[in-house]
Amino acid sequence: MAAGARRRATYEDVLAAPAHVVAELVSGVLHTHPRPAKPHAAAASALGEELGPPFKRGRGGPGGWVILDEPELHLGGDVLVPDLAGWRRERLPHLDASVPYFDLAPDWVCEVLSPSTEALDRGEKRVAYAREGVRHLWLVTPPARLLEVLRLDGGRWLIAQTFAGDDKVRAEPFDAIELDLSILWADVVYPETSR
Repeated sequence: MAAGARRRATYEDVLAAPAHVVAELVSGVLHTHPRPAKPHAAAASALGEELGPPFKRGRGGPGGWVILDEPELHLGGDVLVPDLAGWRRERLPHLDASVPYFDLAPDWVCEVLSPSTEALDRGEKRVAYAREGVRHLWLVTPPARLLEVLRLDGGRWLIAQTFAGDDKVRAEPFDAIELDLSILWADVVYPETSR
């Protein structure tokens, strides 16, 4: 092996990662980061709680979705763990318990951005999601109280919508209901910044 050449990471490296970290394999490189911090976990949990009843269960909405927290996706050689992912029920009618991961690309992915994950989520993971045909990508930034909605169009991401603060929004592909963004930030108190 030439000096400076690096061995491509494999799924065995993902499995060997410590249990207290999230391990992902992107373009042959193993990325590990700590479990989500409070603002990240609170926003992801709140979003799943809001989307689940109308879209997963059909209560107050159209149903027709499978929405999961932190599924392990095996897509084109990458192992990705988005904060939330959703498949239209007609594409994923049931979950096969004999396989611990998903090799069918979701229809929607949500990444909650943290300082330790933002570059990867906005960069290589976004590229992988486009390559695999994920139709919708949401980027949620809790400290900025920001939701960016991206739509895949011709293999490229377009910013379809951007929402901030405590807006009540209709965001694709879940625009059948109004989503109150304040719920995503409600449980977290940020320290005052000095001026």
